[in-house]
Amino acid sequence: MDPIARAALRSAATVVGAGVAGVAYAGLVERTWFTLRRFAVPVLPVGAEPVRVLQVSDLHLTPGQSKKIEWVRSLAALRPDFVVNSGDNLAHVRAVPPLLRAMEPLMEFPGAFVLGSNDYYAPMPKNPARYLTRGYAAAPPSRGKLPVRELVAGLEAGGWSDLDNARTTVTMGAHRVELVGVNDPHVQFDRYDRVAGPARDDVALTMGLVHAPYQRVLDAMTADGAGLVLAGHTHGGQLAVPLYGALVTNCDLDTGRVKGVSRWWPGAGSTGRRGRVRPSSEAPHDAAWLHVSAGLGTSPYAPVRFACRPEATLLTLVAREP
Repeated sequence: MDPIARAALRSAATVVGAGVAGVAYAGLVERTWFTLRRFAVPVLPVGAEPVRVLQVSDLHLTPGQSKKIEWVRSLAALRPDFVVNSGDNLAHVRAVPPLLRAMEPLMEFPGAFVLGSNDYYAPMPKNPARYLTRGYAAAPPSRGKLPVRELVAGLEAGGWSDLDNARTTVTMGAHRVELVGVNDPHVQFDRYDRVAGPARDDVALTMGLVHAPYQRVLDAMTADGAGLVLAGHTHGGQLAVPLYGALVTNCDLDTGRVKGVSRWWPGAGSTGRRGRVRPSSEAPHDAAWLHVSAGLGTSPYAPVRFACRPEATLLTLVAREP
């Protein structure tokens, strides 16, 4: 074999080897390398005492995922003031009992939840490359149903409030907080018109809850005065490019807000010059805060994460500056 052919063969072998190593890492290491994110968010009245909110999202649980279950249970040691579960708990028809086991110690604390499409519909095999496209659509009717009523009953029995197209007021630490939530916009179950209305002025905060952070919901909640909105669904992009970030969000949110804390205000998703989505740096002074969780799981048919570790988040709500 001539030197040029040998060099080409070595290069091809290096590329293939790197690809195999990357897939192995994404499927065997990072997918279960759980981490806790921490953020401080200045949304409470001046001088207010801090409140700690634990957000868990997108477990996509199947029976036998004991490592994930035990890690979630361990979060109770944080002793949060409030827990938010932002949906997509299930990935198997028999996943409700293990899911409730994972949530059991967290239900010692006040909490609320909204549902995601994967609490209603079972996952189905599909080409993994479709996840890297910018298309997104409602779940097809042919997908199998999951025991969502059993899930809701179990979470409500633990004392948590169902915020699917609902509005209520709860106690968080020393404060009264108004919660407004919708069912999953990804499958067009959101009915914000049923809960719309201006934020109350006799509470410390109005907080929005939604599974998939579609712009129509974020705009409506923040237009009504929600100071903070919590969401999940995006998996943080799930497969990210180091030093670049996520390629997709699986909804109409921009990739700059695919996970973590950012600012949102009505119209924040509109494009500016050269088609650029308006960044958080252009937020008006009264813009709301948005937190999108990258979540803890994946579809069983795409069990990989790369440069996007599975996560839960402890949000410390603190007072705004005078």
